[in-house]
Amino acid sequence: MKSLFFLFLLGITSSLFAQDTNPKKVVDDFFIAFHDKDTTALKQLCHPEIVMRTIANTKEGNKLIDEEFDEFLNSIATIPSNLKIFEKLLDYKVEIDGNLAHVWTPYEFYVNDKLSHIGANAFTLYNDNGKWQIIHLIDTRRKKSL
Repeated sequence: MKSLFFLFLLGITSSLFAQDTNPKKVVDDFFIAFHDKDTTALKQLCHPEIVMRTIANTKEGNKLIDEEFDEFLNSIATIPSNLKIFEKLLDYKVEIDGNLAHVWTPYEFYVNDKLSHIGANAFTLYNDNGKWQIIHLIDTRRKKSL
């Protein structure tokens, strides 16, 4: 009986450690890497064919802007060390269906502790054999005093 209990406990423990992190954790790790300007970590969290877009609220109206992942990484890597950026996530809405997940995060974006803009991020993630990867990221950006 003890050996059956041990095997059961071992099976549960093994499955817990074998599971990869959840989609919310991937998004959290994305922002840790973003704030640390760690492009290597950002690459590991995103699928090589990630699609990135922004919906910008401009004087001319809304604009849909495509951004190449390499350009995004370069813009992160070239942020001056004296420039402090911080994206404060206000909430998480996570939906998962099998190997597909969606994470919605409204945010406030600060530059040198001053509110720059607000918006929302929409992350789409794909579970590739136990590893969640970001495959699509679109965000909104608008100026608004809070």
